[in-house]
Amino acid sequence: MTTEVALDQPLAKRPKQTEGSLEKGSTTGAMTAVRYALLIFSLAIILIPVYILLVTSFKGSADADPSRAWLLPQVWDASNWARAWDALAPALGRTLMLVIPSSLLSAMLGSMNGFVLSRWRFPGANVIFTLILFGMFIPYQAVMIPLLKMVLSLELPQGIPTLILAHVVYGIPITTLIFRNYYESVPQELIEASRVDGAGLLRTYFSVVLPISIPSFVVVLIWQFTAAWNDFLFALFLTNTETGPVTLALNNLAHGSIMADYGGSMAGALIASAPTLIVYVLLGKYFVGGLMSGSVKG
Repeated sequence: MTTEVALDQPLAKRPKQTEGSLEKGSTTGAMTAVRYALLIFSLAIILIPVYILLVTSFKGSADADPSRAWLLPQVWDASNWARAWDALAPALGRTLMLVIPSSLLSAMLGSMNGFVLSRWRFPGANVIFTLILFGMFIPYQAVMIPLLKMVLSLELPQGIPTLILAHVVYGIPITTLIFRNYYESVPQELIEASRVDGAGLLRTYFSVVLPISIPSFVVVLIWQFTAAWNDFLFALFLTNTETGPVTLALNNLAHGSIMADYGGSMAGALIASAPTLIVYVLLGKYFVGGLMSGSVKG
């Protein structure tokens, strides 16, 4: 009898546990379905412009009409891609000459600034940091006329070197902010241990801090690479179509003829955006990880 009662008690409890599990499982399943539906809907909205670009890039001049923007090409024509590549290839090389040094220089300067401002508490450090941050909130349009007058007064030539200088200077505020926040999370004991070993400020930076700054460098390099690659306003004022980056060449491709070249413009837009897309696909997870690495103090 004792055995039968012991066996009956769990059996009596099973229906209640099963009902609760079923209710919890159905709620979880519904929430998962809602999340996937929202993700698919958001993805569809994001991919709509890409679909228009891709489809139109294979249309001929007679087929590339706004009224047929959603329709597939009647005849698939790849000549738009060849024409766009011929027009953008020289500018793509110049853009690489722009984004690589400007990203590296602004990242290095921002790293040095961030380390000094986070670990060297000299008088007025917070004021200087605040003044540097003001550069983040000054729009490009507000500095174009003074910047152009300064460039002309210094007799700097229009071209990639002048554009590099502008991007390095304008990128210092955001890079300084990112590195300062990251270095605030570095344990103070690590800095003190280097001082005990006799390392000064520069030695501590280059031998101890710089090797552990890879996450922040990834974030800053991706940020600056994208900003310099997609820049149009600085390029418009400081360069021309013969010496400027790919954004100016793309604008010239889109508006260089009397009749709008929709197919060539769409193909050129895809070619011009491909490098930044590749960078985000390959380094996107490191970008997010680098942003989060300085969010919690260690």
